[in-house]
Amino acid sequence: MQTLDGFVLTQHYHQKKDGLELQFWLHSDSGPVLYTVDSQEAVFFIRHSDVSTVRELLTGLRSWRYGAVALRSLDFSAIEALYFKDIGEYREAIKRIQAASIDCFEEDIRPTERFLMERFINGGIQLEGAGHSRFGVRHFHNARCRTIDCTPNLKVLSFDIETSMRGQELYSIGMAGQVVADKDRSKSHNFELVLMRGEGDEKTWLKYYQDERQLLQAFIAAVRAFDPDLLVGWNVINFDLRFLQKKSESLGIPLILGRKASKLHLRDTNTNFTFASLPGRAVIDGIDCLKGATYHFESYALDNVAREMLGRGKDIDHVDNRGEEITRLFREDKQALARYNLEDCRLVLEIFEKAGLIRYLVARSRMTGLPLDKVGGSAAAFDNLYLPRLHRHGFVAPVYASGEGGLGSPGGYVMDSLPGLYDHVLVLDFKSLYPSIIRTFKIDPMGLVKGLACEDEQQRVAGFLQAQYHRDQHILPGLLEQLWVQRDLAKAESNSSLSQAIKIIMNSFYGVLGSNLCRFFDQRLSSSITLRGHQILTESRDFIQQCGYTVIYGDTDSLFVWLNQNCKPGDADQLGRGLADRLNVWWRERLQDEFRLQCFLEIEYETHYHRFLMPTIRGSEKGSKKRYAGMIEDEGGEKKLIFKGLESVRSDWTPLARQFQRELYRRIFAGESYQQYVKDLVQSMLAGDLDSLLVYRKRLRQPLEAYTKNQPPHVQAARKAEKIRSQQNLPPLYKRGSSIAYLLTLSGPEPVDYQQSVIDYDHYLEKQMEPVADGVLPFVNCSFAELTGKQIQLF
Repeated sequence: MQTLDGFVLTQHYHQKKDGLELQFWLHSDSGPVLYTVDSQEAVFFIRHSDVSTVRELLTGLRSWRYGAVALRSLDFSAIEALYFKDIGEYREAIKRIQAASIDCFEEDIRPTERFLMERFINGGIQLEGAGHSRFGVRHFHNARCRTIDCTPNLKVLSFDIETSMRGQELYSIGMAGQVVADKDRSKSHNFELVLMRGEGDEKTWLKYYQDERQLLQAFIAAVRAFDPDLLVGWNVINFDLRFLQKKSESLGIPLILGRKASKLHLRDTNTNFTFASLPGRAVIDGIDCLKGATYHFESYALDNVAREMLGRGKDIDHVDNRGEEITRLFREDKQALARYNLEDCRLVLEIFEKAGLIRYLVARSRMTGLPLDKVGGSAAAFDNLYLPRLHRHGFVAPVYASGEGGLGSPGGYVMDSLPGLYDHVLVLDFKSLYPSIIRTFKIDPMGLVKGLACEDEQQRVAGFLQAQYHRDQHILPGLLEQLWVQRDLAKAESNSSLSQAIKIIMNSFYGVLGSNLCRFFDQRLSSSITLRGHQILTESRDFIQQCGYTVIYGDTDSLFVWLNQNCKPGDADQLGRGLADRLNVWWRERLQDEFRLQCFLEIEYETHYHRFLMPTIRGSEKGSKKRYAGMIEDEGGEKKLIFKGLESVRSDWTPLARQFQRELYRRIFAGESYQQYVKDLVQSMLAGDLDSLLVYRKRLRQPLEAYTKNQPPHVQAARKAEKIRSQQNLPPLYKRGSSIAYLLTLSGPEPVDYQQSVIDYDHYLEKQMEPVADGVLPFVNCSFAELTGKQIQLF
């Protein structure tokens, strides 16, 4: 008998004669492990009252059975389980039953997912059984398993391909690999190699191959030799792997990139997403991973993300002509192309390291059981955590979006603001407001059912929209308590990846309950969270104002408090912390006295703005929402500007507008002269000295040909560029997702690379500089027209 600790990398199932064989590829300290479990059945549930009808519907299907289980639906109906040894019959049965308008419960849970979740296995798994080794892989068959907590040191391979402009020829494949240790943040690469088609002087890191067939075979061999746990890249599934799969098919070469000589399988979903299945290796796309970890960039192009995160970009600077330059290098300087190819691989690895993406994915898996390669997955994470606990309370999960709807659940509460230019504004912020509301007021899908059925009023907690929650019988509040404790521990240990993963999971729970794409959707649940948030924010505002301060704005979980007095930074901090403490005590006492509830609400003092601007809605005197700016002082005493929702942080404004806003606001906040600065900047712009700052950049959200009725400026510019390129016998450049850089000229929008007309400077004065200036100047009794001598015409 052997014991082995591992971490789940990928999960698969296959049809065998005696049922399903579940396959789990694991990472272990001693190398890759294959864990298989045979003779398994796929299962879903129906109501007991539907059994006779279902038996008739499934006539002709042979590999199934049904049986009573100690479970009920959330409407307290008796439940029967349907078990299938054949996955094809499982799918056919679901199709027939749903076509007859009979409810199926949990029919979408894959057999491997159910196997792991019902054993509470979240990434870490311990096997106990007889293992044997073959071809470098340890294999455990039908071993006993249990959950453990472990953090693996994964081997990662970043790869990138270079092709001809039209994507027909394969030029080269670059690779850079490393081991990502949990605590070792070293960026050193322990494997680098470029495989190049053609001939040239070979290096230790550069090998040449006669044709695409040999090149592809060498890549397959290199992946097998390095044996990574993860394959990563940039748009790696939709471009690199898709290209390699098509190329391998045309050459008649099986694309064996998985462990145990398994082939790559690409599966397109009905949501325009492509999933890569590769036994033994998880495939991670850098773009999707950054978005999942809540990183935001104006452009997710590798060059842009690398420059923002690493301070350097791709070796070929001219993005729009990159395809032409790659072809030129392939013909004239293959070694330079190899260096460029390898640098792309390095950039991806370094971005993953800088952002802690692998550690984030591992942490997410440890908390929720989500596969490492799962994109998004909020609803799946909720299911993994909630369903096995719901089963142990004697219930199956409901049919998707079967809860009450149609009432319109409100969003977070946004107060009307008091516009003005203020000194000394404090921000108080509720720590994880929605999760703390769920914990405090016992909001829970099962708790809602139990609460509505409970006749003892003392055991109920009132929600909104006639919701009632059971005071003691619930799941979600306890789950959040566990996550809360784990996050506090992660913070104490400075484990930022784990802390961030838990924060994202906790905050996703409200979204899951409020989405009609989730099986637990019910507007009584989501409204009990958001409307309680409204109540908490407004009553907190009233309390603060009774303390003698003015709340000038509030948004979802934050309150902006004007002190209306001069004070030193240290005094303001003390006031902020004291006010937060008083508010926390007030909520604790009130909830205990009025509701007999332990309060998990916690408001924190977050920020002291030395100067703060709450602007008006453009063209009115009413205060704006979700738009403000302020000046803070960091721990080193340096003054910093913060912008929310204004031009300087919006990608649809020019660099000139952003630069102008930051400097104008800085001068006004600091009490410096600004009049001559505005005049000089306008003069420089009109003189043509700032043309490089007048460039708009916008992404195409659909193919160019799809823009028929509405043709916004960036589409017009892209079409002009394509027309010129076509006349020059150049291939099309712009597709869905492409970013177009353009200028507004007297002839309309024109692409920067093909500008033919004079820039329309009046446009930039009226549409870029004037709105920025008049967002703040009225608060110092001035205007853009007054400074520039420009008279604004009214139409």
